[in-house]
Amino acid sequence: MNKRPTIRDVAAMAGVSVATVSRVLSGDYPVANATRTKVQRAVRELDYVVNAHARALSGSTSNVVALVMYDVVTPFFAFIASGVEYQATESDRLCLVCTTHGDPDRELEIVKLMREQHADAVILVGGVNMTDDYRERMYRYAKGLEDAGSRLVLCGRPSLGPDFPAITVEYDNAGGAYSATSHLLSSGHRRIAMLGGPIGNTTFDARLDGYRRALEAFRVPVDPALIVHGDMSQESGFRQVQRLLSGGVAFTAIFAANDFVAAGAMRALRAAGKSVPGDVSVIGYDDTPFAPELTPALTSVHLPHEELGRTAVKLALHRGEGSARQHVMLGTHIAMRDSVRPLI
Repeated sequence: MNKRPTIRDVAAMAGVSVATVSRVLSGDYPVANATRTKVQRAVRELDYVVNAHARALSGSTSNVVALVMYDVVTPFFAFIASGVEYQATESDRLCLVCTTHGDPDRELEIVKLMREQHADAVILVGGVNMTDDYRERMYRYAKGLEDAGSRLVLCGRPSLGPDFPAITVEYDNAGGAYSATSHLLSSGHRRIAMLGGPIGNTTFDARLDGYRRALEAFRVPVDPALIVHGDMSQESGFRQVQRLLSGGVAFTAIFAANDFVAAGAMRALRAAGKSVPGDVSVIGYDDTPFAPELTPALTSVHLPHEELGRTAVKLALHRGEGSARQHVMLGTHIAMRDSVRPLI
């Protein structure tokens, strides 16, 4: 078995010192062009790969931005990832994508690994089920990143507090839900079903909070029978509406936790012989690309997906004083389409 080439092998082939090879590879020090060319030729001929652990110990970064999210197919995550990737490329960084499928322990292990690999930044996208143990462990890992000159970024999720060593780039999640519910209330609807996401998830808890606050602002009592929970899929939306209809719960409108749930809800309503918006108005959340293609076109809360991703990278790579605890809130708005009709 051939021995993997080392930095000493590169130095010997190029006829320079190990320190000179290190300077060429890091790109942080001035080196004569002729010397740089010799080192680069030796690297190619030996197929030398930089040892990430050695680089981390030397105090330099890996020029990697790690993106950690639920999956790569859900539009909410995919479009934020697109913004991260574009900005990382513009900043001469590689983008490493990791998925958790909603497992907070896996998320923590990825952050720990990226700290060991000395990533420039670790960006966590979307909500999470928060526990005291999770927060304590994430604080330790975030502090380790900060001490190493890296950054943890919470993107599309709420801040963990002013003492938490992380950048927060979020959108007005609860505010978007408040606006969506208020739009239905202003249209005369009073029996508004809330098709929520997983209980305890920070994203969907905030959307439920916005729904509740809008009802309270319009002095409409919150009816627990109108609030049902599921996952983020179309099938979940279908089942949630079936549950409401089979239980005899009366409603004239639906606020769905995301567009997939809204699409499933519309399918269940059609299966039950009800029209949208003739019998039931529907609003979704996220304004995914398929929302305008539904029949009728779905009214939805629009999120600045790509801007979230770009802003996360920009702030993560900024090394100004106090930058590790910046907090940015981006706005949302309702994309008005055809799935809501006024009752008044």
